[in-house]
Amino acid sequence: MDLYLLRHAIAEERGPLWSGHDADRPLTKKGAKKMRRIAAIMKESGLSFDLILSSPLRRARETAEIVADLFECRDRLKFTSHLKVGGSPAALVREINAKYGKLTSILLVGHEPSLSGLISVLLSGIESLSITMRKGGLCKLTVESLQYGRCATLEWLLGPSQFLHE
Repeated sequence: MDLYLLRHAIAEERGPLWSGHDADRPLTKKGAKKMRRIAAIMKESGLSFDLILSSPLRRARETAEIVADLFECRDRLKFTSHLKVGGSPAALVREINAKYGKLTSILLVGHEPSLSGLISVLLSGIESLSITMRKGGLCKLTVESLQYGRCATLEWLLGPSQFLHE
């Protein structure tokens, strides 16, 4: 299985422009624009997804929707609370195996530090590898048999600047 992990794009920060609940923080205009450019490069690179599984929090949902729209696969977009901030990576692995285990290419859209912790566990069996997922960053893992523990190989980890040449 090819497992892609995408951190949500730049979202509004709490402050004078945004004072709502954290779960409702939208992408900024700049974040949405960058994500559309990143998604276009992802598509041009030949990536494809059998499933896009996203955190339901607004900033991740908007990021996943941008990708799903560009890849014309809105019907393959699903949401799980296990990708929310503070979600359970072990429960996420169980959900993927139970519901989507036969798929060959899955994109997970979520948050930090959850995504880097998941990458760490899948690569090494522990959550403490020093990995940083930048906003709009994308990682590719290959997995023969998905389990919560050491089971993956890192193919690549790209920050948004590597997509956008900024």
